[in-house]
Parts: sequence; structure tokens; C-alpha cells
Amino acid sequence: MDAKRHQQTIQGYRNKYNGKYFEDIIDTACHHYLSKGIALIIKTPEPMRPIRDLGAGKFVAHYEKHAQPDYKGVLMGGRTVIFEAKHTESDRLLQTAVTEAQTVSFNYHEKFGAECFVLVSFGFREFFKVPWTTFKAMKEIYGRKYIKPEDLTEYKLLYTGGILKFLG
Repeated sequence: MDAKRHQQTIQGYRNKYNGKYFEDIIDTACHHYLSKGIALIIKTPEPMRPIRDLGAGKFVAHYEKHAQPDYKGVLMGGRTVIFEAKHTESDRLLQTAVTEAQTVSFNYHEKFGAECFVLVSFGFREFFKVPWTTFKAMKEIYGRKYIKPEDLTEYKLLYTGGILKFLG
């Protein structure tokens, strides 16, 4: 394996680990909100397509392209909440981090009155709750198709006591 491919493999493992760690942080917050009677929010399962039946309820499958935002739920009072979780080790997050299919889903949910946003982690040091209306209009708002932590100060979240406070 050449050096470049080796570095790409290592980066792929890092990205997978970081994404899982960010999901664990969010899952802990979701459990907290459920225990407090604030919201019921669950992770949207990754769509898988079986490609070979092994029998006895086992199969070989592969993940299909991620089509829906990461989390969906309901806030006390009945309002739907839907959000995507994005972590980056970079100093910026590209708008293209949210797929076209996720964009379509967000736009429909927004139209029906759901609270829609993107939770963003920059290196697990700073966390932000970026409203969908802001995320999708970043070119008009910031003049570019990416966001940086300094753009998002009004959306900064507290992460205290092991809980990411993304709901109120």
C-alpha cells in the first residue's frame, strides 16, 4: 500500500471513530432530555441493503447512501424536531456535508413546521446548533458555501456535565 492510500485509510478510520463519538455525545443528551420529559429523539437507522442471505436470520449487507437526517423526534407539546450531526477536525464545515436527499427532507419538514437544524462539532472543542434556514443560506449570509466557528457565535452550545445542551 502506498503512503497516500495508507493515510487515506487512517483518515477514514479517524472519521468513522469521530462520527461515532459525536453520536454518543448526542445520544447521551437525547437520553437526558427523555428522562427530563423534554423530548423523545432517536437516531435514524442507516439504510442497509442485504446482498446475500446466509440463512438463520443472518445476511451480508452494505450501507446505502445516507438519505435522511441523523435524528428525528418530538418535543414535549408535539412539535417535531429533526437534525443532522456533523463533526469536523477542520476549521470549516462545507455546505455539501449535508446531502441533496437530506436537504430535500429538511425542506419538507421545515415546510410542515418542524424544528430543523444541524448540530456541528469543531474538533469536539466547540459545538453549535445551526438552524436549517441559516445552514441552507450560508452563501447568502456568509458569502461562501462553508461555515467557520467564528461565523456561528450566536448558535454556540454548552457542553457541561457530559450533556450537550442543544434544546433550550
